[in-house]
Amino acid sequence: MPRSTDRRHRPLLLLSLLALVLSTLVALPAPTAQAAEPITDPIPERPAASGIGLTVEEYASFPKTEPTPGPVTDPRLVRHARINYLSELPDGSGRMAVPDLNGKLYLVEDGGTPRVYADVAATFAPAFFASSGLGQGFGFVTFDPAFKRNGRFYTVHTERASDTTAQPDMRQAAATAYHGVVTEWTADDPAADTFSGSRRELLRIGFAGTIHGIQQIDFNPTARPHDKDYGLLYLAVGDGGRGARNTEPQSLALPHGKILRIDPRGSDSANGKYGIPAANPFTGTPEALGEIYAYGMRDPHRFSWDPGGRHRMYLGHIGEHAIESVYEVRAGDNLGWSEREGAFAFDRAATDPCARILPLPEDDEQYGYTYPVAAYDHDPPAGWNCTSDVGRAIVGGFVYRGHDVPELRGKYVFGDLVDGRLLYADASDMRRGSEELAQLYELMLYDESGERVSMRDLAGDARVDLRFGRDGDGELYLLSKANGRIWKVTGARKFASCDTDGARVTDVMDARNWAPVTPAKWRFPGSEVVLAEAGVQRPGPRRPFEYAVLTAGPPFGSVRIDAQVRIDTPVEITNRDVIIVFGYQSDTKFLYAHLSTDNTIYPHNGIFVVNDADRVRIEDQWNGTTGAPPAITDAAWHSVRVVHCPGTGEIAVYVDGSKRPLMTAVDTTLTSGRVGFGSFDNTGRLRGLKVTGAPVAE
Repeated sequence: MPRSTDRRHRPLLLLSLLALVLSTLVALPAPTAQAAEPITDPIPERPAASGIGLTVEEYASFPKTEPTPGPVTDPRLVRHARINYLSELPDGSGRMAVPDLNGKLYLVEDGGTPRVYADVAATFAPAFFASSGLGQGFGFVTFDPAFKRNGRFYTVHTERASDTTAQPDMRQAAATAYHGVVTEWTADDPAADTFSGSRRELLRIGFAGTIHGIQQIDFNPTARPHDKDYGLLYLAVGDGGRGARNTEPQSLALPHGKILRIDPRGSDSANGKYGIPAANPFTGTPEALGEIYAYGMRDPHRFSWDPGGRHRMYLGHIGEHAIESVYEVRAGDNLGWSEREGAFAFDRAATDPCARILPLPEDDEQYGYTYPVAAYDHDPPAGWNCTSDVGRAIVGGFVYRGHDVPELRGKYVFGDLVDGRLLYADASDMRRGSEELAQLYELMLYDESGERVSMRDLAGDARVDLRFGRDGDGELYLLSKANGRIWKVTGARKFASCDTDGARVTDVMDARNWAPVTPAKWRFPGSEVVLAEAGVQRPGPRRPFEYAVLTAGPPFGSVRIDAQVRIDTPVEITNRDVIIVFGYQSDTKFLYAHLSTDNTIYPHNGIFVVNDADRVRIEDQWNGTTGAPPAITDAAWHSVRVVHCPGTGEIAVYVDGSKRPLMTAVDTTLTSGRVGFGSFDNTGRLRGLKVTGAPVAE
């Protein structure tokens, strides 16, 4: 696309020197004095249980590869195969492209067998480098939307500066250690199973460090031939690992910490190898790079467009100290790094490494930063050393518009690349400019046999190295570097969805239907079951101090318990709680849901099993520090539903009519029993009890 030609013949060395000078002059916000106390828990709200489990089946398995040229000193690079994306070729063939950071580009067809289409590492040897830095090597591949006709596709790879005589088109202020190289390939026969054709270098960017290079290059798949965005190439360029110490991500004179947008068919760039779209936001800004689409980023890792509605662009942005963010990115946006991390001030000069996250200043609006639409924090365990890696990093995904999983339609599905958690937010809740982040929900997984698993189970490793892919129909795929496998998401199931429509027990408020631990502490006025006096600890394993078991009706296997509960003592007093008992077999063998105002104390607001031993906390939401959000925060009546499916061990607890469970757990040890109600050391009430499910003969 046309633009002014004042930079077309500018010497590259002069451009680089000018960029270094301007890096401290262009687009930097005025410093703001910070006197506020640092924030240690910036996003206390954790992802909630979704109650949705994705079913997956293995799609492909890739051969083991090694980083080249070696040696490798970082154990995080020792993976089975460093596959990091999956996309369908835009030619109607159904072939899937999968890059391996170690150097191979694979194509996969319906049979699930990968074949090497091109050896990127061998093509660029000996300069090709993949032996340090998590993103080094053959980072990404994307295919021209008209690939079927023109055979063009694009790759990005890294080279060690000392191994090449090539000079970068742009570079950071510090000495260049590595190059990120974008290459255009043209296949002689786009339908061929292996590449044969020509290539040309499009752009070469110098980086001072081994991390946060060019993470993704891609075309907007929602753009059609008549759209201005059609055929334009986006590049997510990281800050080279240096933004936490300087202001380069804020400089419009450098490409680092930016999303760039270029026209591969043009020629008005400084190196004459690509064009700069006239619609880019800074083409008219003096001394700014016209390639920049948005800026102020640390590690813009994965971006995608929502194919529904307004075709919004979403970016998964990996944080530095505490915040993993999702942004809706528009032309000209400044995401704030390294003046901001997420929606918080970031103090680069802090002498205490634990004191870098601060509240926003009162004059924040003047800077015009764009803040996340969804985010989660690192949620470190107690006693965590803030100078170490807590093991959290977002991997961006996709807004699902496919057909196989209607439960996900309209939801932005993403995850944590380290621990493999799968998350989503409703796209309609991700609103730019809102003071509220979109609520995040955690997804479960089921394998082909119907067994509940985690990504760590599927990957066979605590470090999953999760990535996402999407095919031409909008269906989702999960990838793991740990074992070099890909799984297709084939459907979804509701957690704890067993048949509980059998026998029914109701209208049981009379005292003769209950067996309390201490009868003198209980009252049965006819419409309620009342624990009138607090319980006291008893000998034996730790378990609820006081409860009453329902003796009316049979014991149940699969069961649904519906009731209303209330805490009588003021909720301002800590440790208030009531419990719902189920799977009761004896005083030392039962399950219970603890409904409390406190989710930070071990025996509160969780699901527990007592099995002839001290209680064990089993709900998924407990991370050793906090659990699910408080179940009850006042002295009003609250509806509660507990579903127990002994066949799978799945347990779900719902509060106040929510369709999503507050707590979930799996226990396969206690498969049947009676239900009950009680507390530990305070008083409470139950009414409106209805128990339905499969009876078990006594």
